[in-house]
Amino acid sequence: MATKRFAKYLSRAILLIIALAFIIKFGGPNILRQYISYGIGDCKTTPILCMQPGEKIFTPPINSQYRDTLIPHAFPRMSVSVPKGFTLVQELIKKQYYKKRHTNNNAVIHLLIQEPGAFIKLYPDVQKQGVRDNYEFIRRLMYANLGRIENITDAFFLIMKSVFTPDIGNQSTAKMIKFQLPNLKGFINYSMAKPNNYFDCNISDAEGNFFKVYIKDIGARLDLNNVFAIISTLKPVN
Repeated sequence: MATKRFAKYLSRAILLIIALAFIIKFGGPNILRQYISYGIGDCKTTPILCMQPGEKIFTPPINSQYRDTLIPHAFPRMSVSVPKGFTLVQELIKKQYYKKRHTNNNAVIHLLIQEPGAFIKLYPDVQKQGVRDNYEFIRRLMYANLGRIENITDAFFLIMKSVFTPDIGNQSTAKMIKFQLPNLKGFINYSMAKPNNYFDCNISDAEGNFFKVYIKDIGARLDLNNVFAIISTLKPVN
């Protein structure tokens, strides 16, 4: 079901890419960037479109004492341990989750898993650009930057970046990092500006599974070390 819903919204992005191909052919990169800005936002209205992770790779030690306080939860396709006080939801990819700000005032953790190669199956043409697995797909997406769009592939990943990024609070204060754990690697977009914290975690494991963990931390109880402890407990369930 998640794959079907993702395919629906990905197909819309592909239709937009076809239109952009016509624009870049006759107008060039500058016109392409202006067209995208008009459609999904610019650096001022949507700062995340012009942000990317730094070169530093975080390799944080996991606080085992804190991890032992987390409560295990099992879903049909994945398991994770989370703190008390959070509503836990296994998400499907759907437009309103990624594009609308949550209006409720509950602390919540949304979870998503995609099997190895899921993104490549949905859009095989990215293989021509050297994208061979979920991690490389997400890496290209995270480094997409409106100011650096030169071709249709650049435009595709920027559009997908806007689709994939949930509400992370005040984007002007948001940060993007990449990390490496013993069996997991990925990227975290986060905003830690009281009264609430937001963490958008995009994670790949050694087997090629992709996890998304979105944390809306009402009351700002968590820090990055806590978040790393949470995602370190992620496991696929066969």
